[in-house]
Order: sequence, then C-alpha cells, then structure tokens
Amino acid sequence: MSEHLLEGDPPVAVSLRRSARARRLSLRVSRLDGRVTLTLPRGASEAEALDFARSKADWLRGVLARAAPVVPVTHGCDLPVAGQLLRLIPAPVRAARVEGAALLVPRDPGRAGRAAAAYLKLVARAALVAATDRHAAALGRPHAGITLRDTRSRWGSCTHEGRLMFSWRLAMAPPSVLDYVAAHEVAHLAEMNHGPRFWAHVARLTPGYEAHRRWLRREGDALMRYDFAAASAADGRD
Repeated sequence: MSEHLLEGDPPVAVSLRRSARARRLSLRVSRLDGRVTLTLPRGASEAEALDFARSKADWLRGVLARAAPVVPVTHGCDLPVAGQLLRLIPAPVRAARVEGAALLVPRDPGRAGRAAAAYLKLVARAALVAATDRHAAALGRPHAGITLRDTRSRWGSCTHEGRLMFSWRLAMAPPSVLDYVAAHEVAHLAEMNHGPRFWAHVARLTPGYEAHRRWLRREGDALMRYDFAAASAADGRD
C-alpha cells in the first residue's frame, strides 16, 4: 500500500490499495482514525486513481472536517456499554467488570483500553449468541456459528454457508439495536438479498425494526471513534 498527498488546504493523505475483487475506483474514509483509502481495481493506473481522488478532494475535506474526534479509551473515559455510559475507573482488578455506573479496569493505563475491549467482546458474544439462536429458531433456519470482528464498514454479515459475523462494538449499542442486527443477519439465512421478502422476515423477527435501523444510521459512527489501543500504544505496549 502506497501513500500520496493531495495538495490543497488542508492537504489530504491518501493510501492506495489494489484489490483483485474491486470493479471500480472507490474512496473510503475510516470512521475510527480518518484514514483515506483509495482502492484500485485490476488494470487501473495510479495516475488515473489519483485524478479520481483529486476530483473528490473537496468532498474528502468535508468528510474529514465533520469527523468526530477519536476518544482514547483509558482511565476517566466515559464508554457506552449496552447503551449506558460507564466511567472507566482504575481498580485492583485483572479484568474489567461493572460496578454501579463504573467499569473497573486495571490500574495500569496501558491495559485499560484492552481490558475494556475484552469486556465488550464478552458482552457482545453472550448477547449475540442468545439473539441469533432465538431468531434462527423463530425463522426455522439454523446458523453455522458466529464470529466477532472489529469491522469498519458493516455491523454484520452472513455467508452462503450460514456463518454469521458481527462487530463486537455492538456491545456498546442499546440491546434492542444489537438484537435488530442479529435479526437482520439471521434473515439472510432465508434471503441473501435486501428485497421485500427479506425485510418481511426482519419485521417478523423484530417488530419496529425501523427505529433501531435509524439509530445505527444516526449514532453508529460514534461507536467507531473509541480507540481501545491508544493508551497502550502511547505507553509503548502492543
């Protein structure tokens, strides 16, 4: 991956990435760190790609200007857990745990973010396993298991083999929103598209799903701005 700088006020750093699966030039701005990635399909030249990026420079600057600041997850940070803000408090603990309105984390600032992320992954797995099992049973379509990742472009996915993938950051969202995403992906076990029959399945599994979908569109980007590695990196740890 190579990096180029688009001149202007301010200049914009763009990372070029080639993909055999890409069918066209595309630009993506990371919701976590503001990194701009320009994906090139097979056969596209760097000169062509950079001309495309320059034509979108004003749009890129607008997106970057509107981006919410990154929030380092460390002591004193307010972190949403299941839709409720909890303050990270240093304590003599090895693993994060909730106590009242606090999320107790290790006293070492370099471990706080990692401990919080580990806790969210446990919350996400327990909630998503329960939700997917329940929705799959209601739909009459068993799934082939779930995996958790820290994805940037989607909250979940479903393969043709019936494996479900979810972002563990859903543990920060209200439980009803997490449940909607689980129902959405389970519905793909019956319909691998977003046609009327697919949305009918979603509506049956989660009545009133539209409100949860709107929440993700309105608030989802904010969940991406929490940086769980920032304090660890600043402290010289990996």
